[in-house]
Amino acid sequence: MFDITIPISSSTPVWPGDPQITIREVSSIQNGDDSNITQIRMSVHTGTHIDAPKHFFKQGITIDQIPLSKLVGDALVVQIVNEVNIITAEILSSHPQIDAIRCAKKILFRTKNSLFWHKYPAQFITEYVGIDTSGAEFLAAFDLDLIGIDYLSIAPFHDLNIPHQILLAKGVVLLEGIDLSQVSAGIYRLMCLPLKITGVEGAPVRAILI
Repeated sequence: MFDITIPISSSTPVWPGDPQITIREVSSIQNGDDSNITQIRMSVHTGTHIDAPKHFFKQGITIDQIPLSKLVGDALVVQIVNEVNIITAEILSSHPQIDAIRCAKKILFRTKNSLFWHKYPAQFITEYVGIDTSGAEFLAAFDLDLIGIDYLSIAPFHDLNIPHQILLAKGVVLLEGIDLSQVSAGIYRLMCLPLKITGVEGAPVRAILI
């Protein structure tokens, strides 16, 4: 069993412009209170999280409306070599795992991003590997439930909106901020269940591979 979830702490990197993570003790047994209670303030797109279509579409479905079948099931981990900086249609069409990609329902991309969680644990890196518009169009042609990647956005920092829109318009759940550094390419059983927050476009998840 592999825990591919990023720990959430006050030093976890967040997307530029998102609220910083604040974790505050509001009740403490040590201070004479009856119990320990902690308050946390953060974006719903903090750490390991999923995007629902509402993230980019006004009338898109929300986190609580996503079928659980899209969040649990067999997932293909695809290895993207460290020399690749952007996942394009060309990279995907010529990939050694292309036959498995065409048949998969859930795909997780393991890139050099996974090293960032350990090398730069408190720093946001803008030059992460993402899926560009051509790659998103390529993947949107398949019958996918979910696509995951090992940084805070499925799309590159400088090509952000359109890849999200292409995939979310197809009803693909986007799992972002996973750590695949200990996982090899292959097929696993994925479980990534979000907090059941009503009416919102994203939510943190605890994601594991078996």
